[in-house]
Amino acid sequence: MKSVLKMGVLALALGTALPAFSFQQETHRRIAMDAVAFMKNNPDKTNYNKLVTGLSKAGLTVDQFATAMGQGAYDVDDFADTYLCGAVTGSCVLAPLWGLGKGIVNYTSYWHFQNHTAGADVHGNPFGGYNYAKLTVAGDIDNLASAWLYGDYLDDGAGGLHGWFGDSSKYNSFGVTEAHYRHGGYSTSDQYADFEKAPFQPIDNLGQYWFNQFLANPSLQSLGFVMHTTDILQPHHTWTTSARNHSGWEQWVNDAYYSQNLNDAALVNAALADFTPVPASSNDIRPLLTQGGTYSYRVGGIVLSSTDQNDRVRVAKQVVPHAIAMVVHVLNRAAERLSN
Repeated sequence: MKSVLKMGVLALALGTALPAFSFQQETHRRIAMDAVAFMKNNPDKTNYNKLVTGLSKAGLTVDQFATAMGQGAYDVDDFADTYLCGAVTGSCVLAPLWGLGKGIVNYTSYWHFQNHTAGADVHGNPFGGYNYAKLTVAGDIDNLASAWLYGDYLDDGAGGLHGWFGDSSKYNSFGVTEAHYRHGGYSTSDQYADFEKAPFQPIDNLGQYWFNQFLANPSLQSLGFVMHTTDILQPHHTWTTSARNHSGWEQWVNDAYYSQNLNDAALVNAALADFTPVPASSNDIRPLLTQGGTYSYRVGGIVLSSTDQNDRVRVAKQVVPHAIAMVVHVLNRAAERLSN
């Protein structure tokens, strides 16, 4: 485990990125690092001592661990794992030409939602992910993406779905990415044949995949990737829209993170009680993540329609401490594995 964990630190240290529509990458980094800091400052309420035991076996310090966690949470927006292909040309790309200015830097971001407005999906998940046909609060960016990508399909490898003039498959996103996030549910490539009604898997499944990878072969990289699931505390990701002040809210949270003391330890401590901890005997963190999504959906809807400073401060002081608390709960379970 020692060599694997150190390789994770090296790989994460090399990561660079551009922002995508989720909590901004720097915010993800801060949340993950603040969760480790909270554990360090509250060893009586967390599995901090078990975490230290596991890290010591690998020759790592807590500070190295926190930095790696933050970088892993940061890096998920950069995954080059989701290609959408033109309905006519069959040309497969990672992002739209207009995406940088709108926040859609990589199509991988479509796996970062848990739609609490629509309930269960065709895959068997209790809450589905991004699906334009199921959106109840779609906005301008959602509509622009749907028009731009109308009839475009998820790359499912050579010999699968194709455009009128062929198929330039770059990566079997259905057979790799979607399969990773499927967890035994029902999926067919035809479900992803038209972007405007494609049922992307929810973000809790992404988190579960990487947590399973961590349990099977502990690395800081895979555990860091799990921490990107703090998107589930971003209300736009549970109301599910790429628009409606989405990028403006995330920029505000990043800018106000320290000035508004959004990582207040007292608020994090109170938020811990709003989650049911993952039992040491369980490998499934999805119920915990869904609790986070349920919370952000319940308290955060106002930021989709309001840019008022008081509204934003109130919501941020609820969802950010809950995001940190959720990571603490995940790390408490991870510490059990590291200390074995």
